[in-house]
Amino acid sequence: MSDSQRPNLLVILTDDQGRGDYSHACGGFGTPDIRTPNMDRIFNEGMTFDNFFANSPVCSPSRASLMTGCYPDRVGVPGVIRQWPELSWGYLLPNATLLPQLLRPAGYHCALVGKWHLGLESPNIPTERGFDFFHGFLADMMDDYWTHLRGGRNWMRRDLEVVDPKGHATDIFTEWACAYLEERAQSRQPFFLYLAYNAPHDPIQPPPEWLDRVTKREPNMNPKRQKLVALIEHLDHGIGRVLDVLDRTGLAQNTLVVFSSDNGGVLRNGANNGPWRGEKCHVYEGGLRVPAGVRWPARIRPGSRTERIALTMDLYPTLAEAAGVRPNDGIDGLSFLPTLLGEKQPDPKRDLYFVWREGGLGYGGKTIDALRRGDWKLLQDSPFAPLELYHLAADPKEATDLAKRQ
Repeated sequence: MSDSQRPNLLVILTDDQGRGDYSHACGGFGTPDIRTPNMDRIFNEGMTFDNFFANSPVCSPSRASLMTGCYPDRVGVPGVIRQWPELSWGYLLPNATLLPQLLRPAGYHCALVGKWHLGLESPNIPTERGFDFFHGFLADMMDDYWTHLRGGRNWMRRDLEVVDPKGHATDIFTEWACAYLEERAQSRQPFFLYLAYNAPHDPIQPPPEWLDRVTKREPNMNPKRQKLVALIEHLDHGIGRVLDVLDRTGLAQNTLVVFSSDNGGVLRNGANNGPWRGEKCHVYEGGLRVPAGVRWPARIRPGSRTERIALTMDLYPTLAEAAGVRPNDGIDGLSFLPTLLGEKQPDPKRDLYFVWREGGLGYGGKTIDALRRGDWKLLQDSPFAPLELYHLAADPKEATDLAKRQ
């Protein structure tokens, strides 16, 4: 495949966005109290996944799966990577081949804008793990969307340089992504842009004008929900600016765009995880099911849908196949490119495993796990709780524990 035939690749990943936290216009389990016309564009102009799951109910492990195509514990990231060693539960293995390391030899220019969250120092920083360009935030979360600090430290970088931009983090990442796309439009080289927003992760800090817009439109909405909706609608506006650059520069037609989230939403922040039980940090469906849509105007039929079960780690081989690149043997993810292209694709009949490790004496070194086999799901949602068993076809809301009966 020549460079001119290879599609550009854009992965937009949001942070803690619930399965119901986009507008109803894209069908499925969207919510009428929120307006996300640009997220809707990706769904309506491409394929919607009704059964897409994050590899973990927390950030770092799901991101590790996206970057490696593997279950997160297999590449050293079963839990959240943090700047405090005693609270950090992962180290990305040096021998794991990350997606940009796979794509660069095929001629791709690879960039990350936004949140990294897979390492704070060499060798696990973006430009040492395959990215040609990094403009974003190394750490796990920001304590403030306006100051961008975490624990009093500045983790904003342009490649290796410490930078101190001004403004709301969502706007900053949007501007950086748009600038990158404008630059790449001048080149014939295909690109891979991983745009990882930190919104709508807490703290829930929408710009005041966006909150004012929501409170006037939805005066009876819970105040926590108002703030979250405003933060997501502001995020959606940023995504729209990115899509507009693709259109204006002529890149859109041959750019494969993926939109998803790293895990479910946080209920105490007003999140909507659809009809499913649970939230972030839990291995019930609400913590694992995430929105997912893929748009590729040249190849994917607009308004198409699939019930195929897919995980974050499946994006790695899917994007590789779209780029004409063969992944290394031994990854866990499976390409769903044939499904995207409207071709029949057999159900792989695989077991699915979800993991989260957290530390401290309260966890006793144990992980929180779930295993899905067909319609059956076995889980342990806290380290010392009994196992629970659910039949998802009959009980998608996980209301009836069958562990003692089966």
